[in-house]
Amino acid sequence: MSSDLMSAMGAAATGLRAQTVRIRISAENLANADATATTPGGDPYRRKAPVFRTYFDREIGADTVRVTGSREDQSPFQLKYDPSHPGANAEGYVKLSNVSSLTEMGDLREAQRAYEANLNVIESSRAMMLGVVSLLKA
Repeated sequence: MSSDLMSAMGAAATGLRAQTVRIRISAENLANADATATTPGGDPYRRKAPVFRTYFDREIGADTVRVTGSREDQSPFQLKYDPSHPGANAEGYVKLSNVSSLTEMGDLREAQRAYEANLNVIESSRAMMLGVVSLLKA
């Protein structure tokens, strides 16, 4: 039983780490949502998304998750006509970041809930272990 609880805690801990990275990437995206091209015809900030990978951890005996990096969202940039902008191309259009604040806020909320769920698993497993220890003492 104790090893099952330790496995649950270990798997939840990797989930916490993965959600922390996900929150950091979403925060970075939000911070750059209003970015524009800085050079004529150049590209602005491109939205990033975390890449998750599951693997079996022999040490804890459970499937776990880790972030293996991030990938750039290849969706197109929107164009805004502003010939006076320093990043405007020859036709007077400036590329805007492909970050949607609404999408990022949804991702942040989802990551926060997943983080809380993993934290609840750790807290519940810890409480169960303490309960078993107190039963064994009696």
